[in-house]
Amino acid sequence: MDHHPGQRQAAGAGRGRQGRHQAPRGRPREELSVAAAIVDVWLATPSAALAEAGLALLSAEERARDALFQHQGAREQFLVGRWLVRTVVGARVGVAAAALPLVEVERGALAVPATHNPADVRFNLSHTDGLVAVAVATGREVGVDVEDGERRGRTVELADRFFAPSEIAALRGLPEGAQRDRFFRLWTLKESYIKARGQGLAIPLAGFAFDLDAGASAIGLSTDPGVDPDPSRWRFRTLRPTPRHQLAVALACGARAPLHTRVRWAPREV
Repeated sequence: MDHHPGQRQAAGAGRGRQGRHQAPRGRPREELSVAAAIVDVWLATPSAALAEAGLALLSAEERARDALFQHQGAREQFLVGRWLVRTVVGARVGVAAAALPLVEVERGALAVPATHNPADVRFNLSHTDGLVAVAVATGREVGVDVEDGERRGRTVELADRFFAPSEIAALRGLPEGAQRDRFFRLWTLKESYIKARGQGLAIPLAGFAFDLDAGASAIGLSTDPGVDPDPSRWRFRTLRPTPRHQLAVALACGARAPLHTRVRWAPREV
């Protein structure tokens, strides 16, 4: 469930044989050690073909939800998100995409029931105009957020309203041309963190702050008392999967564990 900039309310997150619903090509091998902090990020560009494939995989409850969409773009994101989750996570847990059950847990987030998930595979879904992302990890809390950097909005004013004082000061200290990029890096980091925590906006966005001055490989997190008993256990990564999109991923992996992020693009057609 994503909270787009300027929107405090939470926003909601085909034809062919069943055998064609396979995991996207290029599935990464588990070449790193089990102890390593690994997060796989799968990306997909919404399309009519992928939406049709997603429609074929929906449960009865999801079909009822699909029927309520009035905006085609939002419906396509929903369908492609379900397709990406079921194909990627299904392959990870060894369950066919069409047979993979999904349940809603904290604040609308999706999960695979423990009966079908003995390895404790966890994932998080995010989508925006032009992009769907799923982050997958084993036995670790994970969150992902993606935003469209071309979305209209007064970013500095939004930061003044929702960000921590140190983040606002750092943002305002940048040249005007760099402020928008910094805003979306911070916003996606904040979203990925609260989604990984499973508490959504129950965690105030001003109650924790990111320090980006040390560079993308050393993103610092500080929190107000009571927000997180051990913020040092979190690792973060930001990237630009397309020229217009900003993405951030959060993983709970311990203070010393390096974060290995593996990014894969799903095919445009199935």
